[in-house]
Amino acid sequence: MASSLLKKHSPFEDHATFLLPDPPSSPATLRNLKFPFLFSFIFISSLCITCFTFLDVSTSFFTATNTSLLSEHGPAVIILSFDGFRFGYHLKAPTPNIRRLIASGTSAEEGLIPVFPTLTFPNHYSIATGLFPPHHGIINNYFPNPADPSDWFSPSNHDPKWWLGEPLWQTVARHGLNAATYFWAGSEVKKGFWTCPPKFCLKFNYSVPFEERVDTILGYFDLPKKEIPLLSMIYFQDPDSEGHMYGPDHPEITKAVANVDAVIGRLISGLEKRGLFEDVTIILLGDHGMASTCDEKCVFLDELAPWVQIERDWLECADSLLAIRPPSGVSSAEVVKKMNEGLNSGKIGNGRSLKVYLKEDLPERFHYAGSGRIPPIVGVVEEGYMVKYKREKRYDCGGSHGYDNLLMSMRSFFVAHGPRFERGKKIPSFLNIEIYNLVTTILGLKGAPNNGSASFPDSVLLK
Repeated sequence: MASSLLKKHSPFEDHATFLLPDPPSSPATLRNLKFPFLFSFIFISSLCITCFTFLDVSTSFFTATNTSLLSEHGPAVIILSFDGFRFGYHLKAPTPNIRRLIASGTSAEEGLIPVFPTLTFPNHYSIATGLFPPHHGIINNYFPNPADPSDWFSPSNHDPKWWLGEPLWQTVARHGLNAATYFWAGSEVKKGFWTCPPKFCLKFNYSVPFEERVDTILGYFDLPKKEIPLLSMIYFQDPDSEGHMYGPDHPEITKAVANVDAVIGRLISGLEKRGLFEDVTIILLGDHGMASTCDEKCVFLDELAPWVQIERDWLECADSLLAIRPPSGVSSAEVVKKMNEGLNSGKIGNGRSLKVYLKEDLPERFHYAGSGRIPPIVGVVEEGYMVKYKREKRYDCGGSHGYDNLLMSMRSFFVAHGPRFERGKKIPSFLNIEIYNLVTTILGLKGAPNNGSASFPDSVLLK
């Protein structure tokens, strides 16, 4: 972990200011071959001509095999993210393609652990950068600029001032190589060595069929070798859409998961037709899980009026996560004290399902304090409950996320298949910030400083 990432910083400080490293050297053709016995035989037997002819033929064979692979720069990685794919969803429906990759690859036995808060944009950008939200800047799906409350971040905001750190596609571009992104959070932001090239960086369009997204990625492998992207990152909005609408246990989830599996099958089939399936690394994952919610599981902040009056314009987020920024002159510590008194009084509906903190007092494992973008007061909501300012309508049963990232319901999945992944291997669950170092190690690239462990790739990958 970079020591600079542990220091307090300006909310708009970009941690990713790096020098361009030397271009990676080409891998030696015979780096995996061991010929001590052969060379001894050459010199001892004096059959130099015969043996060196054999060595030349062998070298040509392995060179031909390697140059038939992918790009001229080396391995290639495809990451597919399925929004809201809760761990265990693959057991809800026939999923022959996911199961095939699990059987012939490596998977997290009890799922992939998201960062807190378990929301889409913070997690997708943590996967891409290896950073916790306070360090990469995307601390929620929507939040204001503390210096200018009229200036809000939203998923469609591509101003680089919001997006800190160095995402994987920028790391690849920093090495002078091609990366491709398809709707991944932050990929349309032009910063550093990344210009969001039209050929490899598609503008978000929710309606683009999943099949078309996969076919576009497959088409990149038909390009001349020097143009093939080393990294492709592709986003799918399902089964999150169905999870929010119906909840995680509805038959519609089963349909959505089956559709996801078919999309994965389409990718596998396309790679097999090109003779590349065993050579490309495929990583399947999600950003977070999903929990069941219902109308009777709400906490209404206006009920706290006898203890403290929470104004609507203090709220930056009120749902599965509570975020409050009182105006200057109002003590955040006093607000937290009064709120918790009311919530624990037994007089507030579902009050004990919400715990309010000063952000610096949040459990350290959340890694959710070190940024001015995070408001002074953060409320952690019990699984399946929601916070609302006041009752304004009936809230349908469905699903939500944003809760404690260690809840099993918030976990997603991780499955990886490729030359560096052992067949049928199960590994312990891990935080998604480890993905960045895992991918840069596979690609043989020098990564940027991040919160992941430098030793993690060695614990997962084949030598």
